[in-house]
Formats: sequence, C-alpha cells, structure tokens
Amino acid sequence: MTLSCFDLGERMLTPEQADAALAELVPTPLAVERVGLDALYGRVLAEDVFSPIDVPQNTNAAMDGIALAWPVAGSPPESWRRVGEVLAGRSHGATLAPGDCVAITTGAPLPAGADTVIMREQLETTGQAVRVEHPERVRRGQHVRQAGEDIARGQRALAAGTRIGAAELGLLASLGQAEAAVHRRPRVAVFSTGDEVTPPGEALPPAGIFDANRFSLAGLLREQGAELLDLGILADDRAATIAALRDAAERADLVITSGGVSVGQADFTRQALEEVGRLAFWRIAIRPGRPLACGQLGARAVPFLGLPGNPVATMVTFLQFVVPLLGRLQGRAEVAPRRLTALAETPLRSRTGRTDFLRGVTRCDEAGRLWVRDTGAQGSGILSSMVAADCLIELDARRDSVEAGEAVTIQPLFRLS
Repeated sequence: MTLSCFDLGERMLTPEQADAALAELVPTPLAVERVGLDALYGRVLAEDVFSPIDVPQNTNAAMDGIALAWPVAGSPPESWRRVGEVLAGRSHGATLAPGDCVAITTGAPLPAGADTVIMREQLETTGQAVRVEHPERVRRGQHVRQAGEDIARGQRALAAGTRIGAAELGLLASLGQAEAAVHRRPRVAVFSTGDEVTPPGEALPPAGIFDANRFSLAGLLREQGAELLDLGILADDRAATIAALRDAAERADLVITSGGVSVGQADFTRQALEEVGRLAFWRIAIRPGRPLACGQLGARAVPFLGLPGNPVATMVTFLQFVVPLLGRLQGRAEVAPRRLTALAETPLRSRTGRTDFLRGVTRCDEAGRLWVRDTGAQGSGILSSMVAADCLIELDARRDSVEAGEAVTIQPLFRLS
C-alpha cells in the first residue's frame, strides 16, 4: 500500500522521498492559453508543434557562387556557360541544360536540374564562360541545403513540455507560427516571517536583519517563469499568519514562506498551516534546509512550502524542491536538477545519513577534466557563498567525506554573466 504524503507525519524524509511526496500536490498542470510569439519567451508548450511546411521550403544554395548539374559519370566540362542569375527570394524558371550554370546567392532556390553549388572563390569568369579552379576538389551535391533537411512538413518540431527560449522562438517563427498553446504561468505568493526581519531601505534595529530571502526568491521565481505575488513581511503573530495564508490561498497557485517552520517558540507558520490547511511533512535529511514544511491550503488545496529562514537554506531548498514543483505546474517534460560529474580539487567533509549541498566553484583543466572546490565557509547564513558559487556539490547520505581527486556530483547554477 502506497502512503499518501499526508501520512508521513514526523518522519525524516530523504530528498527523493520529499520530491515524490511533493509531486502528489500537483496532479495536473495549470490551464492552457494561446499566447502570441512576442510574449512566449520562458513559457512552456502545452501541446506538440508540427511543421506546416518544409524547412527550408526549397532546396537552396548554402554559398554564393554558381549552381549546376555535376556529371554523375565522366569528366566535367572545362568551363560552364552562365545562363542567368538567381537571387535570394527569386527563382529560375527553366531547367538547366548539361554544361549550363546560373550565378546564385546564398539562400536562393536551386533551378530544376541543378544539384551542386561551387563557391565564388573557386571560379574564374570570362564573359559568360565560367571555369572552375581545381575541379578535383568539387564534390557532387556540395554546398546545397535540401528542402526539409531541417524539419520536414508534418514532422514534430517541438514537444509539449518544452520551455521556450531564444532558439525555440526562432524555430516557431521559421514555421510561420504567430502563437502557441502554453500553460498559464504559476502565480506564487511569497512572504517572509519574523519580528527581526526588516525591509531593505529602512533603519536596521539593533537586533534586526534585512529581508534577503524575499528578494532571492523573487529572482528564482522569475528564472522559473512564475508570476510573483509579494506579500511582504509578517511579524511573529499567529492570527496575522493565518490571515495571510488564507488570503494567499485564494490568490495563488503556490504559496511559499521563509522562516517560522522549525520548533522554535515563536515559529507560527506550521501552526497557522494546520489552521488553514493541512501539514504533510516538515523534516528532510539534507543540509542546509532540514526544516521544510509541506502541505495544502484552503478549499482549493493550494500547495504550500514553508522554507527555512537561513538565506542559503532558502535558496538550496527552492532549487531542490520548488523548481520541480513549478515545472509540474507548467507541464515541464523534465524537472529534475541538472547533474554533472566533477573531480574534487580538495577534501570535502560531510556526514552520513543526510544529503549535503556545498557551494562550489568549477574549473576545467588542460585535459578537459572538470574540477570543483567548495567556496569556503559553508554556514547556511553565509549568502556570499551563493554569490561565489557556480554549482552545488551534492554529497549523498552514504558519504561522510570525499578525498581530493574523487568524483562528486554537481548541480550547475544559473548565473547572469
């Protein structure tokens, strides 16, 4: 019998168990809408896209030069007779006779009968006669793009679940598609908790900290194609937290908080969750980020994640658990973190029984091998370690240490350059 995520109670979950439990909270993607090409960047296709045309539409020249029919057998003529010119966007109506050629520009359709293009740099022209220098270097069929060689008419060009980037936008445009069916962007409500949390720009109290988490989360959500509902900072007040969760459950597809999910005296988020919805689990065997509350809110059963309050833990747990959840909401075909293998440049320390995520920096040596080292101090409050990192080093629960030169798993981080 398979347990529901709401049967997990107080048990400590592995990251894999937590991700599987979270998947139960999003059984289907969000609704589908049709969006114009100019607003498709970052969206996720809700259906396959099939090409209505051959791409390219015509067999065409890949070089400026001449187009001709290269003899299948025997020797080519010493020179070719130029009988016309074909520019991109134009065509040559007549079929080429043996020994004839046409001047042609890149992208122009080949005339009927032509099968080879010789680039301009190999040609010597006298009047209408064109001689090919070093004909032994010419191969039949060279410098020709065949109709449909990129995408054939009726072929699937993009699969449902594909996130649309610059290349996908260009491909859709090349098919003449002015719009596409995509899943609606997830609306994600975010707020920070704690009497000590202070908005940037205000005076910092003697015992206060500036609210970094809400802004890190805003950036991460935008990277994942979500719409942000910023609900600000909540003080440590049970009634206020309950009201905020109820409001968020009416407006959002996913609710995320940071802080207030451990067993501290003033941690009200878990208590409020049980008032507004229900708690599934709240402990995961990872570092940083062990306290992570998961559940549902309100009559709409909106997924809820209460992330830990330390800024590195907030970002690490978002990348491990919120990213796949957002992927499922958008119908993404692949939502697992991308993983590579690297060699440890220095010894790394961990502890068995939990998965450690260290912040790391990679380099490639002269032999093409990928190496990684940690960024230094790994405390979950050291946000500068995330700034310095270009990856997370993932040490699974079976490893208590890694020696220099041993292979480790890394997760590359998205970085603006």
